[in-house]
Amino acid sequence: MKQRFEKRLAAIAAASGNALQGGLKGVEKESLRVAADGYLSSQPHPVSLGSALTNRYITTDFSEALLEFVTPAFATSWEALQCLCDIHQFTYSKLGEEMLWSASMPCLIPVDADIPLAQYGPSNVGRMKTIYRRGLGHRYGRQMQLIAGVHFNYSLPTEFWPQYQQILGVQRPAEEFRSDQYLNLIRNFRRLGWLILYLFGASPALCKSFASGAVANLKSFDADTYFAPYGTSLRMSDLGYSNKNQSRIGISLNSLDEYVGDLSQAICTREPAYEKIGVKVDGQYRQLNANLLQIENEFYSPVRPKRVAKSGEQPTAALRRNGIEYVEIRSLDINPFDPSGINQNAMRFVEALLIYCLLDDSPKLEAEELNEVANNHAGTAKHGRDPDFRLLRNGLPVTLREWSTEILSKVLAVAELIDSNEASESYADAVRLMQKLVDDPHETPSARMLLDLEETQSSFFEYAVSLAKGHSDYFASITPLEESRKAVFEKEVADSLMRQEAIEAADDISLDDYLQRYFSNC
Repeated sequence: MKQRFEKRLAAIAAASGNALQGGLKGVEKESLRVAADGYLSSQPHPVSLGSALTNRYITTDFSEALLEFVTPAFATSWEALQCLCDIHQFTYSKLGEEMLWSASMPCLIPVDADIPLAQYGPSNVGRMKTIYRRGLGHRYGRQMQLIAGVHFNYSLPTEFWPQYQQILGVQRPAEEFRSDQYLNLIRNFRRLGWLILYLFGASPALCKSFASGAVANLKSFDADTYFAPYGTSLRMSDLGYSNKNQSRIGISLNSLDEYVGDLSQAICTREPAYEKIGVKVDGQYRQLNANLLQIENEFYSPVRPKRVAKSGEQPTAALRRNGIEYVEIRSLDINPFDPSGINQNAMRFVEALLIYCLLDDSPKLEAEELNEVANNHAGTAKHGRDPDFRLLRNGLPVTLREWSTEILSKVLAVAELIDSNEASESYADAVRLMQKLVDDPHETPSARMLLDLEETQSSFFEYAVSLAKGHSDYFASITPLEESRKAVFEKEVADSLMRQEAIEAADDISLDDYLQRYFSNC
């Protein structure tokens, strides 16, 4: 008897057209600005890149030196990648002697107090963004906030939803049905998220200057470098974003009401450890509040349900308003072997994987399974390529290769359906490439990096600087941006500066009143 996943996929294939083609894809890619010698830039965000507050393509994340590139949503992966490449090329033309760091893990960076927070101007919203970052620094340390990654945003095609609702025979309002199904996807992605760390993890080594002594289970590669021999993504381990500070925050993924309610409660629940930091001390805000989360974005998760918020609207309010619009995948390391940090094979595979996660059965995630999910995630991050490493599935040990191969056979079926109306097999080829990485761990990005370090006898810092210089040379050598394309970015620079000025001119209340109004639901 066919499994439900196979039946659902067959029903979609039997329907007219191809409802899986054309899902919207966008990329957000973080990159540290570094000086020519590889040290973290001490220069403010270049005004030639516009306003970090309002530029739609180029902004900053935690620090003035941590750029974030944002593409619009496109129906094809090549359009998204081309846009990301264009943003890189435009940015490099404005950086002078500076470069973009080529890896997720930072290296020779100053002590916390000397890491510059991102600045967004004197408006209330701009100051709030900086205060939020100051709070992150107090809570988790500023160094950790310089870890960079790639986020992949995805939504199913609009025409898919009524067709799929008919296939399932579910009688619910379309908006509620879509949100429920996205949460099904998210729960399954959480279950299988270890696979992303194995396939795309590219942070098995880091600078000793970054680790600051937190080197559990890490070995010394040389005087300057720690590494995990079988590690895949130290960025996503307890040394990075999968830290223990938020282990007590339970956010349910079993319904949208529970998710929004739990997140809202965390934003409104006092935390004694954060109360000791203080909120406003000697006239300066140290954090937005002393609650478990200052705002929704502080909750670190490999995947988030998202909806584009209106100006001044909280993310939870946006989700309450019209449900889930797309998902944000946050567990991709920067690929140091690609100048743009990601490639089409990665995007196509992740898209097909997400569709599989949607179509397969997705039971509610309860505490016992969540512990199993967390252990699989942490184990893969530090030991994923170890032949003796075992994942847990329903309490029983299973090899990563065995489970991965089972998953990839189903993801391949999705990919073949996406490809069915095309002349190429680009999605299926992407899945087959990932199967090769499962069959041969030495071909994974994490293994390739460690092999390069060994062959060149380079420290992680020397290696990453070399890659950064190579990427800088690449963008200088390719065909210059077409004038029409360059004009788009130049116009956005000018328009963003004017939008920031307008925001600042429109402020009519104090920052204290603005924050009180923003958190009025607590």
